[in-house]
Amino acid sequence: MTDTRHLNEAALKALAERAGRELEDASALEIVQWAADAFGPRFCVTSSMEDAVVAHLASRARPGVDVVFLDTGYHFPETIGTRDAVDAVMDVRVITLTPRQSVAEQDAAYGPRLHDRDPDLCCALRKIRPLTEGLAGYDAWATGLRRDESPSRAGTPVVDWDDKRRKVKISPIARWTQDDVDAYVAEFGVLTNPLLTDGYASVGCAPCTRRVAAGEDARAGRWAGRAKTECGIHG
Repeated sequence: MTDTRHLNEAALKALAERAGRELEDASALEIVQWAADAFGPRFCVTSSMEDAVVAHLASRARPGVDVVFLDTGYHFPETIGTRDAVDAVMDVRVITLTPRQSVAEQDAAYGPRLHDRDPDLCCALRKIRPLTEGLAGYDAWATGLRRDESPSRAGTPVVDWDDKRRKVKISPIARWTQDDVDAYVAEFGVLTNPLLTDGYASVGCAPCTRRVAAGEDARAGRWAGRAKTECGIHG
């Protein structure tokens, strides 16, 4: 087990890059176990509450692990319900982050429906900044990114250095397919967002998310009709 408590930023970056190579063929649970052993309480999982797969994996490696959720103020009720259910039934500690401004305060400052006029700014205010602030106490964070979700995610490493936040970033299910996710959910009875059975393949903020048509990739329902494909958290 690596003790990372006293590593400086350069050493953490080197550790992340080495782990990305060495763990490329490891199982998702082995990757999460490495992170839990290496970082202990300075490791957390982030979840959009599309499903609780990575949170469940992390709870097996580190019971009571912190699961960080961004409440943007624009979520579907089903997403908030999934968060509450995860908090109630799983061996995790859900931490809800909120933006500095409520939706009403943002509307007053920037005008209503900023997400339609400047979605990048809306994401920056309601997602990127609160997450960056909320991750300040951690050295490593896990995501549910998968390479098969979209071309922009095809090169996702299982462990990498998050240069934007200066932290180790773990994507334990990067190599998984949707079939792998479905099999894990079925095997362990993992909670999933009800919208996934209602035509949504990827669940984000309600104003910027639609159902997908047959043959579309999982991210096609996000910011449909725009060149935007990511909120900025992951690139």
